[in-house]
Amino acid sequence: MIESISTPFIRFPIGTSLLMAGILFIGLVSYPLLPVAPLPQVDFPTIQVNATLPGASPETMASSVAQPLERQLAQIPGVAQMTSTSSLGSTAVTIQFDLNRNIDAAANDILGAINAASGQLPKNLPSPPTYRKVNPADAPIMLLSATSDTVPLIRLSDAIDVQLGQQISQISGVAQVFIGGQQKPSIRIQVDPAKLVAKGLSLEDVRNQIAITTVDSRRATSTATSAHSRSIPTTNCRIPKTGTTSSSRSATAPRCGFAISARPSRGPRT
Repeated sequence: MIESISTPFIRFPIGTSLLMAGILFIGLVSYPLLPVAPLPQVDFPTIQVNATLPGASPETMASSVAQPLERQLAQIPGVAQMTSTSSLGSTAVTIQFDLNRNIDAAANDILGAINAASGQLPKNLPSPPTYRKVNPADAPIMLLSATSDTVPLIRLSDAIDVQLGQQISQISGVAQVFIGGQQKPSIRIQVDPAKLVAKGLSLEDVRNQIAITTVDSRRATSTATSAHSRSIPTTNCRIPKTGTTSSSRSATAPRCGFAISARPSRGPRT
């Protein structure tokens, strides 16, 4: 007759009791040593979409840019949470997906949603919305600053952006390099309204001409201002000095700082 596995424990009850007491004692001793973190390191699949419209108010960015993007992004399957933040000239939409959602597949869906929303976005966007596969809630792990008493801020910003920023971003494990305190070259145009009227022109004509003669409309912005302080957002980095238009460059104390966020990279942005 084949005995069952419980037969020895029934036949020797004292040994069984001692064995159970030993297992209970080992469990009580080992429980405090278990590596259980109060805040587990859970990496949620998160993508951030950014769009810029120089000169637009936060209300305009929320209604004209953020809402069309949100309508298309909300249709993506697996979206757990979506938040948007609009400020002067820029808006950011953060999409968090379920833990079982593949981040690369989600990025393809994000790109499709951006393309679907492009027809509803303002026509004067300087560049299409971009996305980045990093978690914006992760804080930078290193902050560096650069100052100079002799080099102008514009040259200092350009050196940090072109040289230091590019080199640091190529280091393995660095997900994002954010540069703050920059001052890029800009030109202000002061227009005489009386002379414009005499020539049969308007401020919109000046803005259009500046946009036509621009060299790279995605790298700089300028404003055309009349004597009554009316600003016209334009996209230009080179403006011909002709007619009654005058241009001037501004400079401030050389100071620039940049923050480096060395988080695990999940892929490039669009």
